[in-house]
Formats: sequence, structure tokens, C-alpha cells
Amino acid sequence: MTDKLEEYFQYVEDNQAFFIEQLAEVVAIPSVSCEAERRSEVIKMGNWLESRMKALGVTVKLAELGDQMLEGKKIPLPPVVLGKYGEDPAKKTLTIYGHYDVQPANFSDGWDTEPFTLVETEDGRLVGRGSTDDKGPVIGWLLCLEAHQKLGIEIPVNLNFCFEGMEESGSIGLEELIHEEADKWFKNTNYTCICDNYWLGTTKPCLTYGLRGNNYYHIEVSGPAADLHSGVFGGVVHEPMTALIQVMSKLVDSHGKILIPGLYDQVAELTPEEEKTYEGLSFKNEDIISDLKSDVLAHKSETDTLKARWRYPSLSLHGVEGAFYSSGCKTVIPAKVIGKFSIRSVPNMEIDTINELVIKYITEQFALTESKCTINVKCEHSGRWWYASPNHPNYIAGSRAVKRVFNTEPEFTREGGSIPITITFEEELKANVLLLPMGSANDGAHSTNEKVNKYNYINGIKLFGAYWQEIANL
Repeated sequence: MTDKLEEYFQYVEDNQAFFIEQLAEVVAIPSVSCEAERRSEVIKMGNWLESRMKALGVTVKLAELGDQMLEGKKIPLPPVVLGKYGEDPAKKTLTIYGHYDVQPANFSDGWDTEPFTLVETEDGRLVGRGSTDDKGPVIGWLLCLEAHQKLGIEIPVNLNFCFEGMEESGSIGLEELIHEEADKWFKNTNYTCICDNYWLGTTKPCLTYGLRGNNYYHIEVSGPAADLHSGVFGGVVHEPMTALIQVMSKLVDSHGKILIPGLYDQVAELTPEEEKTYEGLSFKNEDIISDLKSDVLAHKSETDTLKARWRYPSLSLHGVEGAFYSSGCKTVIPAKVIGKFSIRSVPNMEIDTINELVIKYITEQFALTESKCTINVKCEHSGRWWYASPNHPNYIAGSRAVKRVFNTEPEFTREGGSIPITITFEEELKANVLLLPMGSANDGAHSTNEKVNKYNYINGIKLFGAYWQEIANL
């Protein structure tokens, strides 16, 4: 099979222009799942995948998930695009997950180019919303399949595809679908692979075996029935914004330490074995400082930075809904404001325990303000942390594939972000999950000028084919 892989690698090299054209075609579809007016574009993207997969001989099923209320409108949820290619009992079965929705993006946000027009720069960046998160990887799998077909190379594994359109908006309905299809569409899955994360740095590939969870909270503080004029009522009434800011200022300090009592008690202890895993990694604080164009790091050493990202919880303040935020000056006292924050959880933190500690602490802090306003604290959504063994055969196959394509051993990493569906796949399909990233650390997913390097994109497609072969060799 070595010669066949070499033939496949050469085909990928020779067809880079076509692969980039395909990426440009999907980036041009503004499949923003969190905006009601663009929901039709998300569905359009799902239909694009359906047609593309059918053309490759993939058996496709669109799993409809019903409707949701968004921005005061009842709109359809985009379908989960399920695909199946091959059902040979002599072959191992691999389930592949990705998502085809993207974060919002507007040129006015600070993009150098139109966000939904893929631009190839002179230094080899492919810039466009969704290029790395997650359209590049999603179509990379299909281009890998198509290349095998055009070369007459047998696909060495059975493939199950699961591409959703709501990952950026909480994966509504997906968990229930996986549970329902575990013994049906996903039956006999031996291994699962997710390509929705990034290299630790910019020069060396990695395999990821851990993710933090995420609990997202709203603190709603209400006062008068309507917004008030500050000249008439300033100093006269208890203001919701004042109480909210007081409470939110008590959640985390400027160094990132969470101030909620008892929260760190759940965190797994750092073992000597884990301590060793931080040694020799290619990560450098200077790289982050360069990417951020500002030295705002909270930690001096690389090890402490990675521990803060990977194995300790964090609390971030995200915004205040209902407050005045436009340019100019407006002397209004908002009647109701909603503070938003999230907590990234780690082993061995439990969602229910986190919620109990958070609600109790915020309620106590609000009482100390002696405000006559009312407060309501709730967890809007949550996702569990995930941790796997890097010694599992799935990771051995991934490691061999990386060595085959990049001629180097991969780094084994954890991630600070969250992919809540990972643990659902693991538990429902009873199959190990490998996180196999395509993009690099500075791709800017969710940010302006999101990109995937041409090097990562093309070699990532090579990696997918090598991984299939290594799974077959297990």
C-alpha cells in the first residue's frame, strides 16, 4: 500500500488548485447558524454537502432536527448530513465528525478582505470564514475520498460521516440524534475521528487527547419597568447595571483566578507523570505574544501557560445584554441587563456541582449589594470535559499517519476549548475518539481574518488518507 499512498500524495500535490477552488466554493456560503436571517444559508451548505457526497457514491441521509425559536422567529434547524460509504464486514469502520456552520463575520469587524470570499495570500494563507473552522477539514475528507476513487485506490475502511450545521450554536439536537442512531447508522463503529481543532504551535503537527468543558451563564438583573433618564432618576433608584457590575467584578480577578469558593476543590491533582508531558513541547509564549500583537499573558513560563489552558478551569466575562454599547453618548439607565460569562471545566469537575456553587455564590454577592433590583442566575448550556488515553490504537494509527506525511512524531496535546459532542460519540458509540487537527495555532478561528495555511490544508488532506490506511493496518 506504500506505493499507493505515494500515488495518492502526488495526486494531492498535483491538484492543489482544484482543492483550493473547492474550499472557496464552500467559504462563499455564509452558513452562520446563530443568525436567523442566514439560517437558509446554513441549510444551503448542508444541501451542498448532500449533493457532493451523493456524487461520490456516498449513501446520504439528512437527519432533520425540527425547529427552534431564534430572534423571535420560529425557524428550521439545519439537517445533520449523515453519510455512509462501504459496509464490508472485513474492514474496520471509522466514524468522522465535522461541522459546516460558521461564526458570524462582517468586513466591518476588521477583516482585511471580504470574509466570505476565500483569498490566497502571497505567504500561503487561505483567508476566509470557515476555512479552518471547520469547512477546510470537512471537504478535506470528501476530497480524500474522491482522490482515492479517481486513482482507483480501494478505500481501506468503511466510512460513516456526520456533518452538523449547529456546532457554533450549541449543537442543538445532535446528542439526541447520536443516541438514536448509535445502533443504527453508526452501528459497528470501531473508531471515531474529529478534525475541529488546531496544532499547538505553527510548525509541528499534533494529536489531541483532552478538552475542557464549558458552562455558559446568564445573570439577569431587573429593576424598573422601563429604561429611565439618568438626569431624572440617577441617584434616586437602585440601578440594575450597577448591581450587575458589582457582582460580575467578584467572579474572577485580573490574573484569571476564579473567586467562587469550592470550585478548585473538584480539579484533579497534578501528578508527576502529567508534569512530564509539558516538557519538550514546541509551544512558546513568544508565539502567542506575536499573534496577539501585545504581551498580555498572565503567566511567565510556557508550562504555566499550558496548564492554565489545558488542566485548570477558567472563567471569562463575555458581555452585557441590554446595556448601551453603540458609539456616542446616551444617558439611559437600562431597566434590565443580562451579564454573560462562562466557565471552562476540567477533570474531575461535575456540571451540577459547578452550577450549584456558581448560583449560590452569585446570589450571596448580589445580596451584599443591598439592591432592590431582582436577580435570576441560570446556566444557558453546558458541555462536559473529555480526556482519552494517547496510547490507544486510534492514536497509534494517527501518530503513524503524521510520521508518514510530515516525517516527524506528533506532539500529544490537550485543548483549552470545548467540543461537547466528543464525549457523546465516545459514550454512545463505545468507540475511542481521536482529535486529528488540520489547522495551526494562529489560524484565528472565530476571529477576523480567519485562515488555514495552504501547507496545512494540502498536507491535511494527505494525512486523512494516511490515517485511513493506518486504521486498516491495526
